Amino acid sequence: MKDKILSAEAAVALIGDGARVALHGSGGGICEPTLLLKKLGERFQKNGNPKGISIVHSTGIGNKEGTGIDLIAFAGLVKRDIAGHFGMSPKMGELILGNQVEAYNFPQGVLSHMFHAVAARTPGVITKIGLNTYVDPRLEGGKANDLATEDLVKVIELDGEEWLFFPRFEFDFAFVRGTTADLNGNITNEEDGPFLEGMAIAQAVKNCGGTVIAQVKYLAENGTLDPQQVRIPGIYVDHIVVDPEQTQTCLHSYEPSFAGKVRIPLTRMEPLSLGPKKIIARRAAKELFEGAIVNLGYGAPDGVAAVASEEGILDKFTLTVEQGSIGGRPAGGVVFGTAYNPEAIIPMDAQFTFYDGGGLDLAYLGMAQVDQHGNVNSSRVGRMLAGCGGFINITQNAKKVIFCGTFTAKGLKCSVGDGKISIDQEGSVRKFVDRAAQITFSGDYAGSLGQPVLYVTERAVFSRSPEGLMLEEIAPGVDLERDILAHMDFKPLISPDLKEMDPDFFRE
Repeated sequence: MKDKILSAEAAVALIGDGARVALHGSGGGICEPTLLLKKLGERFQKNGNPKGISIVHSTGIGNKEGTGIDLIAFAGLVKRDIAGHFGMSPKMGELILGNQVEAYNFPQGVLSHMFHAVAARTPGVITKIGLNTYVDPRLEGGKANDLATEDLVKVIELDGEEWLFFPRFEFDFAFVRGTTADLNGNITNEEDGPFLEGMAIAQAVKNCGGTVIAQVKYLAENGTLDPQQVRIPGIYVDHIVVDPEQTQTCLHSYEPSFAGKVRIPLTRMEPLSLGPKKIIARRAAKELFEGAIVNLGYGAPDGVAAVASEEGILDKFTLTVEQGSIGGRPAGGVVFGTAYNPEAIIPMDAQFTFYDGGGLDLAYLGMAQVDQHGNVNSSRVGRMLAGCGGFINITQNAKKVIFCGTFTAKGLKCSVGDGKISIDQEGSVRKFVDRAAQITFSGDYAGSLGQPVLYVTERAVFSRSPEGLMLEEIAPGVDLERDILAHMDFKPLISPDLKEMDPDFFRE
């Protein structure tokens, strides 16, 4: 059998002009093939090639500070970027906003499932995920800039129902990552925590006749790996690159509790300080119930895990994150996607299969904008190009959705204590707007499905009603006109049974 070991420089030298590359990895360095990306970027900077490659990655890859996709974010190197999320790679985001790289933003789960379609040589992905959002071709078709002129998604009808059809991609190369490889190329992920959809990517590229390059930390002799722990079989892997400096995440050389090797005492973790995020998390956590299967999104929603841990109730329900962790306490910040003490870690594509089929009881997501129809924008505001990530897969089929976020953004300052809140300085950016700049969640579509929706802030709680957004609760210490209505672009409906938020939310 041929020797599969290559240096990183030799591996990236295989990639030619116009190559189509599938990338493994998630934000914060999770399964990120950092060395391969770094060497590819350095090759381009040194000699100007390869030129015009296309990349596909289901998640945002990077740490917002120059790693991940930003290692190859050079005009001329990347021609097209099809991604679930751009927010972890701001340099690439600037190239996209400047129309230097053609870009499409599709739901994370759709792209994760696309690798299956490519591997199986089926026509593509048929799904309802994205209907009536900016992904729908009747709105924006997932096009992220003016360079994106090709239509990559269509509306079709099957048995009288509307579906979105994403035609199959083709690939020439894959960069995947694991912890250990044997000489035959069998890959395990024992130190990686979430291992995402590495096998699906490898299968897809292999069945396109392409080349699969795997980055790992350790090399093992053949026959020494536990076959039940092999996540990517060696028959799919063409080349192995060993990086002994590889880290589990951008913040952790190795956190064993992310990989399920050690269970840490969660109740001893530092609690959230009393402020808007904790108030929002406490109110949002009221929707939890025993036995619930829950997804927590990035940002304000991850405070729900902190509050549940602090109150010792994490064992009453199951928290999940789309990258594949089930149970435990999801981590927040740049390493979102990992979890402390998970009960199970499954492939990301399998997690999305469960989500898409309606398996979630509750979903907690962030919100950048909310309009009078209950539409939510979490993907793009002005020069902020985040992308949808798993947001659309998660929100569209969960049995109940709770959006979480501060009432205004950029500069908000509050005083909290003694069972009430006062607004000391209002944020300069309104979140409750007349019309969302981009529809990541369709209020009307949710209404047609009978899906209950709440919008939780530090000073008010709204619900979506058939007539529009309705104010249901107001925080103690807050004036309705001065602190709420004056900072909305529209006047919401006000419940005839308007309640006060629990004063205990506003106490230490």
